[in-house]
Amino acid sequence: MNKNYRIVLSIMMFLQFFIWGAWYGQMSKYMFTQLGASGIQVGNAYSAFSIAMIVAPFFIGMIADRYFAAQKVLGVLNILGALVLFFLIKEKEAGNFFWWILAYCLTFAPTIALTSSISMSHMADPAKEFPTIRVMGTLAWFVVTNFVGFMGAGDKSTIFYISMIASLVLGVYSFFLPDTPPKATDKPSFAQIIGKDAFVLFKDRSYLIFFFSSILICIPLSFYYAMANPALTDAGLTNVENIMSLGLLSEFIFMLALPFAMRKYGVKWILIIGLIGWIIRFFLFSNGNSGPGLWMFYIAILLHGLCFDFFFVTGMIYTDSKADKKIKSQAQGLISFATYGVGMYIGSILAGIVTEKYTVNGVKDWGSIWVIPSMISAVVLLLFILFFNEKKAPNPSFIQ
Repeated sequence: MNKNYRIVLSIMMFLQFFIWGAWYGQMSKYMFTQLGASGIQVGNAYSAFSIAMIVAPFFIGMIADRYFAAQKVLGVLNILGALVLFFLIKEKEAGNFFWWILAYCLTFAPTIALTSSISMSHMADPAKEFPTIRVMGTLAWFVVTNFVGFMGAGDKSTIFYISMIASLVLGVYSFFLPDTPPKATDKPSFAQIIGKDAFVLFKDRSYLIFFFSSILICIPLSFYYAMANPALTDAGLTNVENIMSLGLLSEFIFMLALPFAMRKYGVKWILIIGLIGWIIRFFLFSNGNSGPGLWMFYIAILLHGLCFDFFFVTGMIYTDSKADKKIKSQAQGLISFATYGVGMYIGSILAGIVTEKYTVNGVKDWGSIWVIPSMISAVVLLLFILFFNEKKAPNPSFIQ
C-alpha cells in the first residue's frame, strides 16, 4: 500500500472510532444524570444502535455500493450526523431523546463498514495491511475515553459535542480521501444482504450452536456497554472513563495472544474460556465496591480483552474457517447482523428492563442487576459444553 495512503487511511480510522468512543460508553450516565431517564429508556437508547446496525447493510448493499463513491457517502453521512447531534444536545426529555439517537445512529452505523471498505480497496494485501490501520480505531477509543475522563465530562453533553466536532472534521476530510468508486454491478437481493448463501453453514450442528450462542452472549455484552459506567459511578469511583479504558489495553494484549492460544487449545476451549470469563467478570461486578472490593472492579474491567477476543474475535476466525471462499463475506455479514444487530438489540432492551426492575426510589441495586448477565453467560456456557463438538483448530484465510 502507498505510504501516503497508509497515513491518510489511519487518520480516517482514528477519527471514526474517536467519534464513536466519545459517547457510546458514557451515554447511559448522561441519560441517568442529565435527563432523569429510567433504565428502560436507557436500554431503548442503546437498542437504537442495534436497529441502525440491522439497517446499515441494506443501505450499503443497495445504495452506497452501487451508485456513489464510498468516500463521498462517508463525508455526507458524517456531516448529517453532526447536524443531528446538534439537535440531540438540545433535547432534554428522555423519551424524545430516543428518536434523536436513533436518527444519529442511522447516519453513523453505515460509516463503520464504509471506513473498512475504503481502507481495503486501496490495499494490495488487506489480510496483512488492514490490522495496522484498524488498530488506530482501538487507539482512538482509548484516547477519547481518557480525554472525557480527565475532563470529568462523562455525564455531560460534552460527549456529544466532541462527537459532533469530530464528525464535521471527518465529514470534510472524507472528500479528500482516495477515490473509491462503486464496484457493485448487480443489485443484491434482501436475502443476499443478510447472508442467505451462508445459511449452508447451519447444516453443521456445532456452527449452529456457535451462531445462536453468539446472539445470546451479546445480551451480557450489552449490559456491560450500557450499564458498567453508571454502575461504577454509583459505587463511588471517580474518573470512571479512565479506569474503563484499561479494558482496551486488555483487548489489545489478548488479541496478540489469541493466535498462539488457538493453536494450543483449539477453538472449542478458547470459546469456553471466553464464556467463563464473562461469568467471572459479572460476578466481580456484582460483588465489588469502592473499598476493600475495589480490586474486583479492576479485574472485571481487565477481563474485557479475554471476554471479547476469546469469543467474538475467535468467532470471526471460526466463521472464516468454516465458510467456502465464495461465501466468506456473506458469512461474516451474517454473524455481524445476528450479533451487533439482533443480539445486542435484545440485550439493550433487557438491560433496561432489568435495571428498572432493580431501581427503588432512584437507587439501583447493581449487585442484583449484574447477577442476570452472569446467569445468562452460564446458560450459554452450559449449551456450549453439551452441544459444541468442534475439535479441529481453525485455519482461516485471513491469518495465514
